[in-house]
Amino acid sequence: MRRAAPVRAVGRVGRSTAAWAKRPSGRLIVPAVIAVLLLGAAGTAGAYLVPEALQSAPSPSATPGFPLDAAGGLPTAGQSGGAPGGLPGGLPGGLPGTVGGGQPGDPGAVPGGVTGGLPGGTGGVTGGLPGATVPTGAVGATGGPATGVQTGARPADAMANWAGPMGTRLGIPVVAIQAYGYAELVLQRTTPACRLSWTTLAALAKIESSHGAANGAVLSTDGTALPPIYGLPLDGKGGRQLIPDTDRGALDQDTTYDRAVGPLQFIPATWNSYKVDADNNGVADPNDIDDASLTAATYLCQGGRDLTKPDAWWDAILSYNAVRPYAQKVFDAANDYGRRSRS
Repeated sequence: MRRAAPVRAVGRVGRSTAAWAKRPSGRLIVPAVIAVLLLGAAGTAGAYLVPEALQSAPSPSATPGFPLDAAGGLPTAGQSGGAPGGLPGGLPGGLPGTVGGGQPGDPGAVPGGVTGGLPGGTGGVTGGLPGATVPTGAVGATGGPATGVQTGARPADAMANWAGPMGTRLGIPVVAIQAYGYAELVLQRTTPACRLSWTTLAALAKIESSHGAANGAVLSTDGTALPPIYGLPLDGKGGRQLIPDTDRGALDQDTTYDRAVGPLQFIPATWNSYKVDADNNGVADPNDIDDASLTAATYLCQGGRDLTKPDAWWDAILSYNAVRPYAQKVFDAANDYGRRSRS
């Protein structure tokens, strides 16, 4: 049976191409053409692998809750869109059970209760770093958040698609992990050189208040700890610092001594220096997990720290609470979250 003319033509072209490919010039050109075609195909495939949310979602600065200055730009040091103390720089705990009957403001206590973390109140620790590495939760090493579509009045709700599965996997309340992820994204925009991961914020909140659960508190759907979390009075007893009242009880309801406040356990003076209204409700509240997380992020990244560097990471945690066992617990928690977030 005779083949049709087009079929015979294709056969002749194929035989001619095969013969040419065996010549020296063909052996050089054919592989190059194939390589170009493969690279083009890979690039096309890559375009489809980029999550749609990353392409179409607004940046954090475009969401309603991102603090802007009066001119509509990003805040600078001392500004926070109505929350004095703003964004000088920066970005993100306890373990099951209670050791030592930990209570808020009680130095050295570990969860079940709350540690004596006094952000900004103690300075660093000399004599070497607790470790020469950063936790596996360092930026880029985790299943980190990606920007999502803003669907509600609370900016951190944009993290819902990521935070739901991640919170379930790690045993962290979704409203809390949303706050940690949102804080990381905000800091990526305002202080990209800091590179602090949400896992560090999650570790701090775990150690400080078991993610807002200290003293029987529960995080509401808007992120507020109810009832409010107050530490023990900083009266110089039981190993606690002596810090007389600095805010007339406005934040900690104590007009005699200061107390650490909220899920991230800020003392009033530090809170008033760094506070950020992260959910744009007009109030910077240390008992709000959104505000507390972004404020902690701001505090940790002050001074131009790059928290992917071990010395900077440890210095930041020790500036939060200058107790080595405390810093190690934060490291271990961040390491655990980083590892499990990738599993």
